[in-house]
Amino acid sequence: MNVIAFLLKKGNMKEQISAYLNKYVEFDKQEIDYIYSKLVLKTFKKKEYILKSGQICRERFFIVEGLVRSFYIDNKGNEKISNFAIENWWITDIESYVRESPSYSYIQTVENTKILMVSKVALEKLFVSIPKLERFFRIISDNTLIALQRKNDIYMQMNSKERYTHLVEGFPSFAQRVPQYMIASYLEMTPEYLSEIRRK
Repeated sequence: MNVIAFLLKKGNMKEQISAYLNKYVEFDKQEIDYIYSKLVLKTFKKKEYILKSGQICRERFFIVEGLVRSFYIDNKGNEKISNFAIENWWITDIESYVRESPSYSYIQTVENTKILMVSKVALEKLFVSIPKLERFFRIISDNTLIALQRKNDIYMQMNSKERYTHLVEGFPSFAQRVPQYMIASYLEMTPEYLSEIRRK
């Protein structure tokens, strides 16, 4: 069990966020305390919305415990899942957050979830007080873009069965926590076709 997983199990959120931040940039105790003081803890039950389409996203969300999904509704009324986030991941609607425009997406819990959220206003003040925190978020943003590009590049070269196998073998515990119809949406296939793949 790694340090972050142990701290998560123990339930010490400040230590959890400290271990996470220090994976990328070194912060001292005073800096951690100040950053933590600007984070707001919120608890959501399963299937609750953190963000709804039409709302302006004014926060970034750090998943302390649980699982959430980001999705939109296409012009045929179908849900299209674009992203998931589990423990120690950040999630937001970046376009709505940056442009302060209404979101086209929803962010909803898949499990009972605890998040630490930081508002855009509070984060901008933190960047002024602790400049290296901006470097931390740049690293996180770069890693997110790399993961998205890698996913797109890999999935374009795979058929549906290979995409499913790649997800299950690469993230086995995650795949077990997500309902199959959500995995189907994320992999852009029908639930029926996914069931057929699993049977084979």
